[in-house]
Amino acid sequence: MQAAHFPSGFLTSLHQAPGFQQDTFTQTHVNGQSPTSIRINPFKAIPVPDVQPVPWCANGYYLNNRPSFTFDPLFHAGCYYVQEASSMFIDYILKHIRNDEDALKILDLCAAPGGKSTLISSVMQEDDLLVANEIIKTRVPILTDNLNRWGRANVVVTNNDPKTFSALKSFFDIIVVDAPCSGSGMFRKDPAAMEEWSEANVTLCQQRQERILADVYPALQEGGYFIYSTCSYSYEEDEAVLDWLCEEFDVETVRIPVPAEWGIVESQSARHQAWSYRFYPDQVKGEGLFAACLRKKESSGYLSNYKPKTQKPDYKEIDKLKSYVENPDQLHFFKLNEDWLVIPKVHKDSLNTLQQYLYIKKSGIRLGKMAGKDLIPDHELALSLLVNKNMFLQTELTYEQAIVYLRKENLNNLSAESKGWSLMMYVGQVLGWAKLLPNRMNNYYPKEIRILSTQSAKGGTLTDSAE
Repeated sequence: MQAAHFPSGFLTSLHQAPGFQQDTFTQTHVNGQSPTSIRINPFKAIPVPDVQPVPWCANGYYLNNRPSFTFDPLFHAGCYYVQEASSMFIDYILKHIRNDEDALKILDLCAAPGGKSTLISSVMQEDDLLVANEIIKTRVPILTDNLNRWGRANVVVTNNDPKTFSALKSFFDIIVVDAPCSGSGMFRKDPAAMEEWSEANVTLCQQRQERILADVYPALQEGGYFIYSTCSYSYEEDEAVLDWLCEEFDVETVRIPVPAEWGIVESQSARHQAWSYRFYPDQVKGEGLFAACLRKKESSGYLSNYKPKTQKPDYKEIDKLKSYVENPDQLHFFKLNEDWLVIPKVHKDSLNTLQQYLYIKKSGIRLGKMAGKDLIPDHELALSLLVNKNMFLQTELTYEQAIVYLRKENLNNLSAESKGWSLMMYVGQVLGWAKLLPNRMNNYYPKEIRILSTQSAKGGTLTDSAE
């Protein structure tokens, strides 16, 4: 790609962008390759490859080459997430502003496909709650799948317009808004994005970003934090939006200490000197990102104490369910149609509140259905950190067998000494369920997320990428 292929007016528009260096920026887009990076799930321990760490994220790593993640069973087990390195800076911000004494309610407003949500989940403590919202209905399934793989129970997935959250007055302690933008920060990784860029689109994105922030603002409590980010270099979508926030609302800027050797450009907005952080691909090992943190100084009022009527729990069934999960006494069991779900007890009231206002797609962990005395387990339970593995058979698969299983095909050569529900494992990590019968195996891997590719699976693991 040559510099002339940038959209008309793009480079000129960046002359006011803090830290922009046109010559090296252009050269990086001509010759540079986008680095591949992953973030390890700290709750599903796997050996960390001997590769370069991402300096601003404790669990982030750059890979030496890009494997076919589709053919790595550890990816499907939720042991890591493939995420652009610059985006992992949210981890650094969260750890800086976190007060470990208080439980937090965190909203990831524009959450799909789940990179920042799984990152937030990694940082959260047991008593914290994450609400991961996606505005576009068709993108909710991939968000849900990625959070299911991550395995934590203190997560709710919703599908709502930002305006809906205005009714949840002062509910959240932190709101992360990775706002829809003109996408110029992804030009190197996705050159096709250039076709969508225009100065008019930048203006439209700025207006949309301001509307989203205004809509969700009442849901942030006094003293709470906004983390605002885009993958755009445009000043209008970045520092100008911070100035708008400072003028429209009673917020204060939060400066995040950043080591100079990281190459991140520290910036301040023109009118209110709000601190922010810019990532340029010629100055950091990553793609374009803008991020900032603001603290709310005013109150938006409070929610009413209305408590909805709830059905009387079926304690007999709940007693049967308790053996299937770890630490059952810390969990709230509830039923949705025929399915049983659990969420930490500490979040029971919060879930009841959210159900009054939001369209919820996922609440905690779905355990499955009871059939007499036995549980027909759900895939969510298999991948969760709650599953009591001692209650089920465990079948360790070879790499080749794991790929066959993930394609939802039959493992005809599988020798099973026992029969019943089995957790299908690869190097000690759970992939999903199968039911072992005397002469066959029923594969219960969800067809919606099975491997569809018919390519060869050779060389598809995380270990291969580090060699």
